[in-house]
Amino acid sequence: MRNGVIAEVEPLPEYRACGEELPFVGPGLVDLHINGYAGMDVNEEQPQTETLKRMSRAVWKEGVTAFCPTIVTNSDVQYRLMLQNITQACREDPAANAAMPGIHVEGPFISPEDGARGAHPLQHVTAPDWTMFQRWQEAAEGRIKLITLSPEWPESLSFIERCVKSGVIVSIGHTSASPRQIADAIAAGATLSTHLGNGAHLTLPRHPNYIWEQLSSDSLHACVIADGFHVPASFLNVARKTKREKLILVSDAVKYSGMEPGEYDNPLIGEVVLTSEGRLHLKRNAQLLAGSAQMLPHCIAHMVKHRICGLAEAWESASVVPSGLMGWSASQGLSAGAPADLVLFRWDGERLDIEATFKNGINVFTRK
Repeated sequence: MRNGVIAEVEPLPEYRACGEELPFVGPGLVDLHINGYAGMDVNEEQPQTETLKRMSRAVWKEGVTAFCPTIVTNSDVQYRLMLQNITQACREDPAANAAMPGIHVEGPFISPEDGARGAHPLQHVTAPDWTMFQRWQEAAEGRIKLITLSPEWPESLSFIERCVKSGVIVSIGHTSASPRQIADAIAAGATLSTHLGNGAHLTLPRHPNYIWEQLSSDSLHACVIADGFHVPASFLNVARKTKREKLILVSDAVKYSGMEPGEYDNPLIGEVVLTSEGRLHLKRNAQLLAGSAQMLPHCIAHMVKHRICGLAEAWESASVVPSGLMGWSASQGLSAGAPADLVLFRWDGERLDIEATFKNGINVFTRK
């Protein structure tokens, strides 16, 4: 590695050195959907710049070298506060700026229906509004790179077209859209599905329904939360077979990831419960998940343990594939000239352990 990039790649002739098996090396993990981690929350009621600075470093221990801080449905005023907070953190701190190359706005232009809306508060759900979005983008100084919306609103198509023209990736999620509305959204430029299989009604028609429509589209990449709780292994297997190189693993991690099991009060969505198994749900309705308490290494391990795909493919779905969708240079993976965002890790067939993380060629985390 030289000057922050990979200078050359040379395979070792031996797999062992000094009698000790060497760890794997992979591209840095890229998570398009992180709401929080280890008690830190992107969606704080009173946004704190220091939270973002700490979080951008804390995720290094998970092998994450780039992520989209994700803000969820809230008021227009609160959105601008949160966006200004992220932007200020990136402006003041080079490490935060390098770790957060784009912001993900999830809502409020989503379905108002129960189930499809998920844990997003109904009072702030609204139709797509380009003037409002421009205010947000101004507060973010152009850092919004991804937006999740539902194409069921009459205003959706023109909004999608404007987003795409401005360089923002549009993702379909938290939707109750019809097949026609989904097809029109794809034609207008939508290229992604947000946590496909989640943010959905508990009961759907066998067919047609909006999950089948997105699964069958060759134009859409698909994000999935492979934590073992959000969707079953059978769904992940189908998603992998239909999407192949367009499958993306995301964590959808919230502030309770990395914390002890128990009940916690969330000022935005109410009380949540983190079980000893690692499942996070709303206390008022255990059937409704409240985000994930697992990070990408766990999701990769889950994919491999259930034989949905091999280790290399699962890792790429959490690194070079999301980078490629976003147009980031990390999509070059382990090749000369690519950013030296690297992770050393061990895999024992059950558990994936991060040993070291490098960001721009600098060792930023080493497990002791």
